[in-house]
Amino acid sequence: MLGNNCRYYPSCSEYTKIQFELNNPLIALIKSFKRILTCNQLFKGGIDYPVVEKKLQNVEYKKIQVKYWLIPIKNQKNKYIVIKENQ
Repeated sequence: MLGNNCRYYPSCSEYTKIQFELNNPLIALIKSFKRILTCNQLFKGGIDYPVVEKKLQNVEYKKIQVKYWLIPIKNQKNKYIVIKENQ
């Protein structure tokens, strides 16, 4: 009814969905709550991809369908920026 009004990309709902799919539920809740609190005219907004912590082990290389890309954060061990694949 109000249109696309989120100040961030990805939107707050998409950010929350990604957090709950890839993070511990408590951490996802805290990060999502913080994000929603900053989604107002007092904050600039902009591009804010979710950051998750993952320990990758025994990586196998094969052709798969990608839902999310995990981009490593420089100088932060096991922390990644999450980018959703357009489908």
